[in-house]
Amino acid sequence: MSHNGKGTHHDSLYSSLYRMVASFILIPGRTSRQGCGINEGKFNETYQRETHLLQVAPSDMEQLGLTAGDTVRLTSDFGQAEVPVIAAKRDELPAGLLFIAYGDISSRLMGGDTHGSGMPTSKGLDVTLEIL
Repeated sequence: MSHNGKGTHHDSLYSSLYRMVASFILIPGRTSRQGCGINEGKFNETYQRETHLLQVAPSDMEQLGLTAGDTVRLTSDFGQAEVPVIAAKRDELPAGLLFIAYGDISSRLMGGDTHGSGMPTSKGLDVTLEIL
């Protein structure tokens, strides 16, 4: 802030450059709503909504100052994606872990190596979370 209490160009530039970044472990998986939604098709609103929301432990949401609907950028060694957040149900997700349903977003963060199994490693992905 300038001495007169009004923000300067420098202040707004600094605040746009500074963003909160934290490290987490991402656990992609299936949800029951996703299973129901796939019967209606992957492009149906139910399926798309379920696969495009990142669940964050309530304690992590509070610590980071996140509210439901805020957008974050997840970055792994293999890619990045921007996704809105919601609080996980209490006690369903420990602090330090993130959950997202398998889909387009989770696939952007996985590597392609299947280690001969036909399925890329998809559990326990190290990611950084940047608040946008």
